[in-house]
Amino acid sequence: MLAKRIIPCLDVRDGKVVKGINFVGIKEVGDPVECAAEYNDQGADEICFLDITATHEGRKTMVDVVRRTAQRVFVPLTVGGGISSVDDFRELLRSGADKVSVNSAAVRNPNLIKEAAEIFGSQCVVVAIDAKKKGDSWTVVVNGGRIDMNIDAIEWAQKAEELGAGEILLTSMDTDGMKQGFDIELLNAVCDKVKIPVIASGGCGTLQHFSDVFKETKASAALAASLFHYKELTVSEVKQHLKDNDIPVRNF
Repeated sequence: MLAKRIIPCLDVRDGKVVKGINFVGIKEVGDPVECAAEYNDQGADEICFLDITATHEGRKTMVDVVRRTAQRVFVPLTVGGGISSVDDFRELLRSGADKVSVNSAAVRNPNLIKEAAEIFGSQCVVVAIDAKKKGDSWTVVVNGGRIDMNIDAIEWAQKAEELGAGEILLTSMDTDGMKQGFDIELLNAVCDKVKIPVIASGGCGTLQHFSDVFKETKASAALAASLFHYKELTVSEVKQHLKDNDIPVRNF
């Protein structure tokens, strides 16, 4: 079994880390560079920034955040939010991002995945999929789960891989924020159909949830946000727990 990755995710707006519930009551809670540096010190394998402003002005600010963070941390940086063109990829990668995550823009223009992979390499292209249970399957949703795109999530993951995505960031909208555990059923459905790495996202609330997702699915990484940000757990604690459960992790 390959070493499993632990990835803290930070929501960034206007150059500040923010937190809210379902995009309501959003408050500034820290400096992204300092937060990223702390996670780096804790042993994070990667760090993910999500630009929730996603306007042109917001992009300029985000580029600066990425540039400053890349000077401070020594783990891969993934940046997502409002990415809609190859030029957006280029700007963020030049600023120090290692990977760029695309979500709704890729759904609306799948060719963006192919173009980005051909220019920058598949290893730079992460396709984020927000999935929601619909009958016996899952559908792709955007806008925080509010808009159903009527696309089968499993088929979309397969298509993203075919187009050149190097990784899938899979968020279950049914478990997200519930802290009752990752969506094992959804993860298995996707992991069984693609060969590229799948990052589990949405629903983690305890140490046990981390070991469960790696024991019960083929997910290669687990992502969490508020759990780390509010210091309910540290990356080091998660990795020690995984190590104690004979799940391989990278040094920390």
